[in-house]
Amino acid sequence: QVQLVESGGGLVQPGGSLRLSCAASGSFYSINVMAWYRQAPGKQRELVAAITSGGTTNYLDSVKGRFTISRDNAKNTVYLQMNNLKPEDTAAYYCDAEVRVFTTIRNYWGQGTQVTVSS
Repeated sequence: QVQLVESGGGLVQPGGSLRLSCAASGSFYSINVMAWYRQAPGKQRELVAAITSGGTTNYLDSVKGRFTISRDNAKNTVYLQMNNLKPEDTAAYYCDAEVRVFTTIRNYWGQGTQVTVSS
């Protein structure tokens, strides 16, 4: 069984910063892509940022230059540094990991962490 545990959400004023963390635990061989998604009320879940095991990244256009995704492969942890936060960044943020368990590859999700940007 693989578990993803997120932390770091909260309430922040516009222009502020937050750092999200997501740690994977359990029995698995490797983790390929790790990513952050978000879902605001009444909207579809969208990909915010993703990073491969080799460090290649991609970002949602609206967060480029403000958010940075990184990972520590030794700790099976992915981070999302969010700077210059805007009210439109308010959403539940979910961690996703593409995990290889023996010969099977599947995606696992965290429970979500709320980010609220408001004055």
